Amino acid sequence: MNLRILLTFHGLITLAAGMVLIAAPGLIPSAVGVRVPADAYLVCYLLGAAELAVSFLSFAGRSLRQSDGARLVAQTMIVFHGCTAAVEAYAFTRGVHAAIWANVALRMAVIALFAHYGLRRKALS
Repeated sequence: MNLRILLTFHGLITLAAGMVLIAAPGLIPSAVGVRVPADAYLVCYLLGAAELAVSFLSFAGRSLRQSDGARLVAQTMIVFHGCTAAVEAYAFTRGVHAAIWANVALRMAVIALFAHYGLRRKALS
């Protein structure tokens, strides 16, 4: 594996998440016991749009040849997933089902992958 392959997988997964959040807004939240009423779908749509933007950044980052650009993309993904893991942990304290911890763990693994493949100078040169 290298950063280019990681960004490809990440782009595909975030693209799928964004499309699902827009096409079936309640599906992903229901996986952790969160019911989203139809009049609150805008929140899912906005999150879906953010996922699509992150997907675009993943795909665009695959072609970066300069180490500073690739490093910035990796740092952005680390911040995105770190912030998301933090708010998911906070949501648990506010009553979201314990199943959310699986997603937090997944995000921590993604952070480790981006740190390993995206922040090492040798991997970027």
